[in-house]
Amino acid sequence: MDLSYSMKDDLENVKSLGTSLMSKMKNITSDFRIGFGSFVEKTVMPYISTTPAKLRNPCTGDLNCTSPFSYRNVLNFTSNGSWFNTLVGEQQISGNLDSPEGGFDAIMQVAVCGSKIGWRRNVTRLLVFSTDAGFHFAGDGKLGGIVLPNDGQCHLENNMYTMSHYYDYPSIAHLVQKLSDNNIQIIFAVTEEFQPVYKELKNLIPKSAVGMLSSNSSNVIQLIIDAYNSLSSEVILENNKLPKEIAIEYKSFCKNGVNGTGDEGRKCSNISIGDEVRFEIKITANQCPEKGQNETIKIKPLGFTEEVEINLEFICECDCHNEGIEDSPLCHFGNGTFECGACRCKPGRIGKHCECSMEEVNSEDMSGTCRQANSSEICSNNGECICGQCVCRKRENPNEIYSGPYCQCDNFNCDRSDGLICGGHGECKCRECECWANYSGSACECPLDTTPCEAANGQICNGRGICDCGVCNCTDSKFQGPTCELCQTCLGVCAEHKDCVQCKAFNKGEKKERCEKECSHFTLELVDRREKLPQPGQYDALTHCKEKDIDDCWFYFTYSVVSNNKAIVHVVKTPG
Repeated sequence: MDLSYSMKDDLENVKSLGTSLMSKMKNITSDFRIGFGSFVEKTVMPYISTTPAKLRNPCTGDLNCTSPFSYRNVLNFTSNGSWFNTLVGEQQISGNLDSPEGGFDAIMQVAVCGSKIGWRRNVTRLLVFSTDAGFHFAGDGKLGGIVLPNDGQCHLENNMYTMSHYYDYPSIAHLVQKLSDNNIQIIFAVTEEFQPVYKELKNLIPKSAVGMLSSNSSNVIQLIIDAYNSLSSEVILENNKLPKEIAIEYKSFCKNGVNGTGDEGRKCSNISIGDEVRFEIKITANQCPEKGQNETIKIKPLGFTEEVEINLEFICECDCHNEGIEDSPLCHFGNGTFECGACRCKPGRIGKHCECSMEEVNSEDMSGTCRQANSSEICSNNGECICGQCVCRKRENPNEIYSGPYCQCDNFNCDRSDGLICGGHGECKCRECECWANYSGSACECPLDTTPCEAANGQICNGRGICDCGVCNCTDSKFQGPTCELCQTCLGVCAEHKDCVQCKAFNKGEKKERCEKECSHFTLELVDRREKLPQPGQYDALTHCKEKDIDDCWFYFTYSVVSNNKAIVHVVKTPG
């Protein structure tokens, strides 16, 4: 816990934490231990004031604070909640000068001083880190003249961290390693102001959680329980550092048919006690190791002590090695020994079949002929340079191929439309779409067919626009609509549309027989009476119309264009 002065209210609530947390955790586990440690800051300038008076009492006024310290182990792990309350109740707030605190020093000591603070083996280890401020990390020690990197060792004497003035703060990567090595899962209980900072930190520390601390830490027990439930419901696999010759792939088979590959293949979430999940692990040796023939890989779930140890034994020569045919004609006129189904070339010869002479062309020249002009990539990183020529790599999907003298072309990296390469209307050739007839565009997304742009009068876009990709672009700004037939500002809007309104609404008038063909450019809605017609403000450019029908009766309607350039007409049901 951070015991800088700003945490004064929080300490009062934590003093009664022991017995309360014990009671709550009994619902989760029958074997629970709790310990307590506190931190402030490195005891050098400029983090704290080193004047004698401030070293005795760093707080101002009549406040009586304890001397500043880096990290103190107050209580080893115990099952006695009352003893926790007693010792924590004796703690006092301290103080420092700057806002970020020295919490990383405390985390490091808690992680590596297992025997001194009482961590047990083969248990779930949780570290609750409570603060209302940010943190110093590696490099910040230079402000106080501290340049030695943190050594990641335990330096507790009489329960105090004694080397804060000597070693720099640990880096985040160093903490991640030590927390993982010691199977510790960390819960950051921080105030709302610093939630974004610690959530970013959480992304860098596997199996960690962030909870929001109330202004006085009154919710810390529920926060711990919620975070514990979250951490215990997730399994994440990790492995030790791999040699460069080895690659490892994970695939997870989780609950409810959820599978994962890549980074997601390392973990399963939403797991309850008794659930079973499965992981497949694929280990690939890309080449024989430079030194030694054996390697060991350790894989374990984060937060647990159990691990799987895999011993790899490299076989760099086949059993058929001693049965090779020297000077084999299969190796370019006897320029190598044919063994184990492949050519082992004589000195000075290279190539799959030893067909290339190093005297004729050195490796630098060969790679030079495999690079495009002004490029440093060999075969565009899509193949191998063999005897001065690119041999393109094959892909898992046999329909996807690299091609070209520098393997610079492929048939799967073209632009897409509607999720399809070349929109399904062309072929991908050397990363460019070659469109079929009647289609154009970088993704063949543009149909050249002008039928969708034909107006009822047979003209393309009513002669008022250009048909582009099957859509009318009206060149006259006054006109709108799918075929540039709508004009809100033109005179005679009512007269222009009255025949279509009459035939669609009442099935009569001059266009009765041609209604479906010539009057599809607007949507019709009927209303009971004139008061139900739209009013100004309901639609843009609303026009109220009063026209006579073929029977010399008045009928009333409104005409407007909505946001998608579609026209809508409201008509009173009964002429009068």
